Amino acid sequence: QVQLVESGGGLVQAGGSLRLSCAASGTIFSSNVMGWYRQAPGKQRELVASITRSGNTNFADSVKGRFTITRDNAKNTVYLTMNSLKPEDTAVYYCYAQLSRTFTTPWADYWGQGTEVTVSS
Repeated sequence: QVQLVESGGGLVQAGGSLRLSCAASGTIFSSNVMGWYRQAPGKQRELVASITRSGNTNFADSVKGRFTITRDNAKNTVYLTMNSLKPEDTAVYYCYAQLSRTFTTPWADYWGQGTEVTVSS
């Protein structure tokens, strides 16, 4: 069984910073793409940032220059550092990972339970 456990959400004032962490645990052979999505009330879930195993990153236009994404492959952990937060960043943030459980198992998508980020104006 594989679990993604997120931490680091909370309430912050506009202009502040937060760091989200997501650790994958269980029987894991390897990880491929890892990243973060978010869903604001009444809106669709959207990609915030992703990072490949080799470190290539991709960001939503709305967070470029403010958010950074990093990962620790040995720990199967991904981090999202959010700076200069805006009220429109308020959402539930979901961790995402493509993982394989054995050498012969194809990649499968896993999701965390979500962590709430609230940015007050």
